[in-house]
Amino acid sequence: MNLKYSKCLGLAAVLYFTANYSAQQVSDTTSKEKTIEEVVVIGYGTQKKSNVTGAIASIKASDIEDIPQGRPEQVLQGRAAGVSVVTNSGQPGSPATVRIRGLTSFGAGGNDPMYVVDGIIVDGIAWLNQSDIESIEVLKDGASSAIYGVSAARGVVLVTTKKGKKGALNLAYNGSFGVSQVARKLDLLNATQYATIINEGFVNDGQAPRFANPSIFGQGTDWQDTIFNTGDRQSHEISINGGNEKSTYYASFGYFDQTGTVMGDISKYKRLNARLNSTHKVLDFLTIGQTFLYTHQASQGIGTNELFGGPLSSAINLDPTTPAVVTDWSLVNPATYPTNQPLIRDENGNPYGISPWVNQEMSNPLAYRYTQQGRNGWSDDFVGNVFADLRLAPGLNFKTTLNGKKSYWGSEGFNPKFYLSSTLSNLAFNSLNRTTQTKFEWSFENTLTYQKKLGDHNFNIMIGQGVYRNNVGSGQSVTYTNLPIDSWQDAAFYAVDAKNITASAWDTTQTRRASYFGRFIYDYQDRYLLTGTFRRDGSSKFLKYWGNFPSFSLGWNVHKEGFWKDNEIINTFKIRGGYGVLGNDAIDDFMYRSSLVSGSNYPNGEINPSIIIGYSPNTLGNPNLKWEETAQTDIGADIRFLRNFTLGFDYYYKKTTDILRRVAIPGYVGVPIDPFSNVGDMENKGMEFELGYKKSWQDFDLSLTGNFSTNKNEVLRLEDDVEWREFSSLHSMGTVSRLQVGKSVGTFYGYTYNGVFQNQQQINSYVNANGDMILPNAKPGDFMWNDNNGDGKITEDDRVDIGSSLPKFTYGFTINMSYKDFDFMVFAQGQGGNKILQGLRRLDMLDANYQTSILNRWTGEGSTNENPRLTRADSNGNYTKMSSYYLQKGDYMRIKLVQLGYTLPRDTTMKFGANKVRLYVTGENLFTFTKYTGYDPEIAGGNEYGIDRAYYPQARTFLFGANIQF
Repeated sequence: MNLKYSKCLGLAAVLYFTANYSAQQVSDTTSKEKTIEEVVVIGYGTQKKSNVTGAIASIKASDIEDIPQGRPEQVLQGRAAGVSVVTNSGQPGSPATVRIRGLTSFGAGGNDPMYVVDGIIVDGIAWLNQSDIESIEVLKDGASSAIYGVSAARGVVLVTTKKGKKGALNLAYNGSFGVSQVARKLDLLNATQYATIINEGFVNDGQAPRFANPSIFGQGTDWQDTIFNTGDRQSHEISINGGNEKSTYYASFGYFDQTGTVMGDISKYKRLNARLNSTHKVLDFLTIGQTFLYTHQASQGIGTNELFGGPLSSAINLDPTTPAVVTDWSLVNPATYPTNQPLIRDENGNPYGISPWVNQEMSNPLAYRYTQQGRNGWSDDFVGNVFADLRLAPGLNFKTTLNGKKSYWGSEGFNPKFYLSSTLSNLAFNSLNRTTQTKFEWSFENTLTYQKKLGDHNFNIMIGQGVYRNNVGSGQSVTYTNLPIDSWQDAAFYAVDAKNITASAWDTTQTRRASYFGRFIYDYQDRYLLTGTFRRDGSSKFLKYWGNFPSFSLGWNVHKEGFWKDNEIINTFKIRGGYGVLGNDAIDDFMYRSSLVSGSNYPNGEINPSIIIGYSPNTLGNPNLKWEETAQTDIGADIRFLRNFTLGFDYYYKKTTDILRRVAIPGYVGVPIDPFSNVGDMENKGMEFELGYKKSWQDFDLSLTGNFSTNKNEVLRLEDDVEWREFSSLHSMGTVSRLQVGKSVGTFYGYTYNGVFQNQQQINSYVNANGDMILPNAKPGDFMWNDNNGDGKITEDDRVDIGSSLPKFTYGFTINMSYKDFDFMVFAQGQGGNKILQGLRRLDMLDANYQTSILNRWTGEGSTNENPRLTRADSNGNYTKMSSYYLQKGDYMRIKLVQLGYTLPRDTTMKFGANKVRLYVTGENLFTFTKYTGYDPEIAGGNEYGIDRAYYPQARTFLFGANIQF
């Protein structure tokens, strides 16, 4: 017998014996408790999970109720295979980048999924209170998402909020308070090390050293200490629900407040929520209801992942020889501090330090803080719907729903006079600006659903119609200059002279859509499963309005066949597969028409000329624009084995065609904005695995869940005869990544090298076929650049694929344990197979500080073969060329959450009227296992991954909280 085969049989026998033996020795909750069929939310309805034929990830309230409050989309991180959630930064209130099965497009509209909250299509869920969520379903495949047609190509996230339950009034409180600190600091040079390194660069270029005695500087200024602080965070939420046979209600009130760990007085976020959901059975055949949410958000933030200035980038690049505050004038050059300029000073009147070496956008973070005081942004969102559900006949229901979202948002900021350096100042006048905007979006949907059971045949037929209006809004902005005040505390819109007031206003362009859709669900004895959908969408963004989006999926519950015998190995087994086509219309309005823009004014008349408002072409129209389409095939299986294990598997192939993006046209055409066209195809393919285990032993419960997913992205086509386009750039390096046919989106492109020249002989021996030196200007200690195209010289054509910014795999796992009144949870997540471009140091600033890894530079023959010599001229491009030298592995595993809870005995809590009191302590982001040397390996940002431009790191947080129910 084949040895591999015999080992498999042996393992199966052991598992079979263990399962049977365990069943006799311990209490198996699944055999004693009545099985409750799990229901998941699908588009415009619900379905038994056992009969779902699509790829749907479901997260219930019980999975997230113990997770401290944060951004709602972050609860998806690591909990659903194929769903990548990357926190954009540690800035309080910062959003997360959500990607479902990779990047769907490299064109218009980005890759954010479609969000639907209680049937309301919204542009995000930042305004949601996490405690209000009843369930989150992620529709990952085309068959599941196609019911939403347009905008569903990037996947759909369905959020259902909590509703009232029949019974007495229930009151619940959930709150926490804690502190945060940065988990990691960079190892930067101290002042003595810095002066030594700078001197070496001068000497290696044949110049005199700058600093006569580096040791006199000592440790110098640790600029990171000036920006990092202890942040705090608190959240409080009270909810009530109840009802009777006729009416049910759910109401909640929430408050969230967080200050950041980077200059917390200008890095903070607050959110207030109020919700009311209710349902009323008016007549036996008529039910009405509504959902309503009000959210107020207020924030103040610093730049996140911002290379050009800001406290993080400045703290990394400023030289440590400059003092944070000048108290000893003998240590600085007085000329750097002009007394006739508005220097920023501390409370003792001492000016904040100004670097004589590192300037441009860089500035003393303590002084920079002053310029940001009084700047803030805010938003108010009103989101809700009303519905009526009418039972026309047994199994026949008509539902009509009116959805709406009204948003107000704006910002206000005072810009004082200041002098931060010779290259960064505001000397002319102060100013105060206020901007306000509003937007209203609404939709009206009607569905007719018919359910019927004919013997062993079950039918569910739904048809619907919808009308949608988006981006109905306006905005205005006003700026006052030369205010008669000096500080932001006194700033107000005083009655200044009219010449010091500028204002503008605008209206937005309304987008209109109309849709017709339907779905057919059939099963025979819950064994053979079929789902088919069709949606026809019309959009005002195309001259040819309509697009068609069909899908179908099949399923087979194999374990319900007569030939399938009950056994203790595989308990349930379902095979499923489907195909669906989805759309994307996320381009600017009226791009199918040419447009004009005002501002090209001209004089009219010779003696007393008047100014005539002129118009000029803005962009070219493209009447042939059509829907960007994504077709996706999915094959999967769901298995329950050994009674306590569950396994889910999916393979998917997703292809996007006719990608909508702007195309470059020659400058002589005379339009400043490139037009849109359908240019580009792309594919994603991968596999997803989900494994779970759940068991109870008397007072001990154990639950383990894990997921692992892979994704391979490839660009298939760009414009005709175009092989690649520039994608991302980084300061003086220029282009660092590309869109290239045959490669993944955002693939890093650069030079490669084969070590460091150790002596002149190696340089002389590095020759081409003609015997000419390939790097004649190189010196010992320089990189030996590879001649990748074999033309005998080093040019831009030698740049090659040096790594992908997109992770090849993501994963997450959760451990839940409870013993009597104690519970314990560990949640971890991570990713791998990607590269990070560390662009923390400004290469165009020769005097910017270094990380301590520079101490391992080449200093002589045999010293190192990894790092080049120090040089300011850098004639060989050791530091200024984009190369593999700047790429690091982006793999990481993060212990995201550890929580220990204790529930007080019920007889104790009942003494003061509480049904449940649970206390807990939580640690967030406790450990991150990675080889990346920057602040944080979890880096995202729009369509661009993997470029670290001074990333605001996520904080390590410790929280104490309580859940109380009455």
